[in-house]
Amino acid sequence: MLGLSTLGQSASSAAVNGPAFLIPALHDDGLSLAAAGWIAAAPIAGSMITLIAWGAVVDAIGERFVLVSSLALTAVGLGAAVAVHQSTVLLGLMLFIAGAAAAGTSSASGRVVVGWFPPRRRGTAMGIRQMAQPVGVGLAAVAVPVVAASYGVGQAMVLPAAFAAVTAIACALWVLDPVRPPRPEDLAGENPYRGNGYLNRIHAVSMLLVIPQFTVWSFMLVWLQVGRDWSPGAAGGLVAVAQLLGAVGRIAAGNLSDRVGSRTGPLQWVAVAAGVTMLSVGISIRADWAIAVPLIVFASMITVADNGLAFTAVAERAGPFWSGRALGIQNTGQYLTAAAVPPLVGFLIPLWGYGVAFGLTGLFPLLAAPLVPRDEAEISD
Repeated sequence: MLGLSTLGQSASSAAVNGPAFLIPALHDDGLSLAAAGWIAAAPIAGSMITLIAWGAVVDAIGERFVLVSSLALTAVGLGAAVAVHQSTVLLGLMLFIAGAAAAGTSSASGRVVVGWFPPRRRGTAMGIRQMAQPVGVGLAAVAVPVVAASYGVGQAMVLPAAFAAVTAIACALWVLDPVRPPRPEDLAGENPYRGNGYLNRIHAVSMLLVIPQFTVWSFMLVWLQVGRDWSPGAAGGLVAVAQLLGAVGRIAAGNLSDRVGSRTGPLQWVAVAAGVTMLSVGISIRADWAIAVPLIVFASMITVADNGLAFTAVAERAGPFWSGRALGIQNTGQYLTAAAVPPLVGFLIPLWGYGVAFGLTGLFPLLAAPLVPRDEAEISD
């Protein structure tokens, strides 16, 4: 179940975040960085509007149904993007639809992990599942820019489309829904948002932390190619390595939360580390120091380490009959913020340069750190 949920989330992540690696090719085709950023943001925006609805379907019907249907529809949307890629407007629209379809995988795959693992193993298991996102982005970073540079923007979307289709078949064959306790008669009375700000604070913290994460994801490749004159293959290779390190960081953060018996303590530590790291990245790029490259690789690892911690905290607090919607709300906030990052940062870079634009994003994790709530109860089996 862990392997299938991780595979499903990897395919979804490649579909939603892969278009960010079309930015260099789109820019070469004559689009401005800001306009190319809007294309990259299209699947993120699509995901944003359907996450809560998909979460409600998970709560009502189950995880397997949503995993299979979400991935299958994602493959269809990406296939349509291949067919209409010569029109920038239609390409953006099809990527938007693919993102809307892919959103269901997030809540469903997370619920599979939470349902099948006990609390004292859940942080590590969710860290493994959460590594799917940087792994999916890493695979896209290796393949998408190279294929786009060699064969065009349209053909670059064939690979994530095939990935989603194959994964949908695997989930249809082998995923099993976790057993749930009896459904309470007064489900509305179990609403975890009533009389408690814990979930809302986690949502706010995650929205702030996603800003540096998507800045690095969207523009590290462009900076390496434009600012450092790297080839698409070399730049994509380094981004892939950085994403794999990010996957390791998520597992380490989840394991740490199991060991210390807290999700929010490590979440606060990660927020401080991400802020300091992004400020250092900005300064080093501005000063043209050689350390800027290893620093941005480290930043790509530390800025994603919070996701599994927050995701697990939300699922545990919301419970089996609300966690689908709560995780949908969690991801909606993140995607709402993330959708604004590529066009806004793409607007700032020509004005102030990569160093200032990257460094400014380090302020947001530092604002998030004091907002992290305390755990409401000790984690136990």
